[in-house]
Amino acid sequence: MNVEEEVQKLKEEIKRLGKVQTDGSYKVTFGTLFHDDRCANIFEALVGTLRAAKKRKVLAYDGELLLQGVHDNVEITLNPTPAAAAVN
Repeated sequence: MNVEEEVQKLKEEIKRLGKVQTDGSYKVTFGTLFHDDRCANIFEALVGTLRAAKKRKVLAYDGELLLQGVHDNVEITLNPTPAAAAVN
């Protein structure tokens, strides 16, 4: 799986596990993603995929490197797609 495919899968998983916000974005904590069995099976390097998605401005979170346990409560925000933002 290439990076773009992994970022797409990550978006799907954040939508599945996260809560939709009024602006069309989705929020989920790092701990929720990290401890989810399905995510564990899909992503060999979840942190690397998160960093790649952040670099592409697909999502946002505080900090650079997220570590299990220490950063379980860090919120990850999947930015709204232009279509979703236009609806609101």
